Amino acid sequence: MTIRVLPSNLVNQIAAGEVIERPASVVKELVENAIDAGATKIEVALEGGGKNLITITDNGCGMQKDELALAVERHATSKLPTDDLFSINFLGFRGEALPSIASVAKLTITSRPKDTDGGWQINVIGGQKEDVRPAAANIGTRIEVRDLFFTTPARLKFLKSEASEAAQCIEMLQRIALANPSVSFYLYSDGKKKISLDACQGELFDSRQRRIADVLGKDFEENSMPISAENEFCNITGIVSLPTYNKANSLSEFLFVNNRPVRDKLILGAIKGAYQDMIMSGRYPACAVFINVNPRYVDVNVHPAKAEVRFYDNGAIRSLIVGAIRRALDFGSQHSADIGGLEHLLQENIAVRQPDVSSPFEVNSSRREMPRFQMPLARNSSPKGGFTANIPALDKQYSVRVADEPSAETVAEIGELGLAKAQFHNTYIISQTEDSIVIIDQHAAHERITMERLKQSMAEHKRTPSQLLLLPEVIDLAAAEKVGLLEYADTLAQLGLVLEEFGSTAVLVREIPALLGDTDVRKLVKDLAAEIAEWGNAYALSDKIHHICATIACHGSVRAGRALNIEEMNRLLRDMEKTEHSGQCNHGRPTYVKIKLADIEKLFERR
Repeated sequence: MTIRVLPSNLVNQIAAGEVIERPASVVKELVENAIDAGATKIEVALEGGGKNLITITDNGCGMQKDELALAVERHATSKLPTDDLFSINFLGFRGEALPSIASVAKLTITSRPKDTDGGWQINVIGGQKEDVRPAAANIGTRIEVRDLFFTTPARLKFLKSEASEAAQCIEMLQRIALANPSVSFYLYSDGKKKISLDACQGELFDSRQRRIADVLGKDFEENSMPISAENEFCNITGIVSLPTYNKANSLSEFLFVNNRPVRDKLILGAIKGAYQDMIMSGRYPACAVFINVNPRYVDVNVHPAKAEVRFYDNGAIRSLIVGAIRRALDFGSQHSADIGGLEHLLQENIAVRQPDVSSPFEVNSSRREMPRFQMPLARNSSPKGGFTANIPALDKQYSVRVADEPSAETVAEIGELGLAKAQFHNTYIISQTEDSIVIIDQHAAHERITMERLKQSMAEHKRTPSQLLLLPEVIDLAAAEKVGLLEYADTLAQLGLVLEEFGSTAVLVREIPALLGDTDVRKLVKDLAAEIAEWGNAYALSDKIHHICATIACHGSVRAGRALNIEEMNRLLRDMEKTEHSGQCNHGRPTYVKIKLADIEKLFERR
């Protein structure tokens, strides 16, 4: 084989494969360029999720004619005044972004420096540069990127839907906006305003606090604590959530090193370690952590997209992060996330443990395929005519509920899981077969039953019965989460969850699946939004629908801690016997354990 030098256009396309992965990558590179240029106002406009058109407009310093011609050349940059790679004080420094973008798209740059009468414009189409020509322009720079990946169409099939790509751009701009509260950011997608963040005035800490509230929402602001720590070469500031305010994924962990958004394993691991033993497995805190390091103690030149960094002293950085978060958590150890009222507390923690034993398991005739456990609030008369709720821990020391005698119809239906005999700790059902004792986890079992019914409805293209909310629920979400959730609005509606767009960062829930009963609608929608936002390309559509069904099933299943009567317990066992995969719940945990009578007799040396 003959060795040859690759043509410059091919070199740029190869570089684009590392730097420009999707429209969000273009937004990141160009917005960071605008910030480096001193812009205080940046507008982003998308068409077709950024595949058709991305426009970035800023009011920065602008470029002269000669600079404009150089800007689209490979490795030409104004951000590295010396040859010292350990003295990088800008977000960009490689000089790869513009030529990489120009090699796979149609690029137009129009720029006008301050104190000049007119601007200049250059076009680069698929890497072919045209001459610079005069153009009318405002002070600053406007960049248009059309037909992304038109020179490499194979790359297009790896992109997601337009809505998903727009959501990625929104999330990227939010991350950059968090680190730059003194800059105004606006994003429009197909003419609709998705982000509107005005510049925050005042000291950095105060302005950053306001920007965090604008981006992450009031719930996060009200359930978070500030952190601060420093050593001789680094200081760490930011806000972290209470352990009881958590998410289904790590996408709400916003990390910055010298104002550069990163997804660094060391920092993520340190945050996880700080919350160890304080947050349940599979849940993640929300946080915005800002690490300012002397440039000589951090290497940002380890990844083309600058998404990862390397620290000179990993141990010191980790210790600083863990210590700062631990101190904040210790300070707030007596606090819990304030996301529910007294009614929610009564329903979830008291009422579900006080059943009306005389009320049998009810199935609404109009919803016969979707049984619902009816559990009214237990009330006792009070001298003042109100009511008080019994607290189980004070009412009964041992929560063992022995079942009444079953009906003749129930006995006639007995299958391999036997006849329910008792419930203990209001969580587990004990049943008896001819040769075994069976212990059933009531929540895990009902979760699988609900899941399979939802899947069956989807397979048969039936709409799951729903119930109309008397007062529609308005739920505030991060912009990226909202866009991702609404992309699956039709699928969710078929499953009985009807929602619609409400403002720029909220959704309105009008109906919920009938099987959910008095569920926490806010938590269900937030969990769904967080999971959908994290999927990416990792799952096929069928898998995504499966995950949606699993999440709804989990929220709609009879909870551990809910007392059941004899009919409810036996109905659950009979439904298990008729349900596929009922041996394990949606998370892979067993739904029941069977202990043979022979094995029990061995324990007592009866054999």
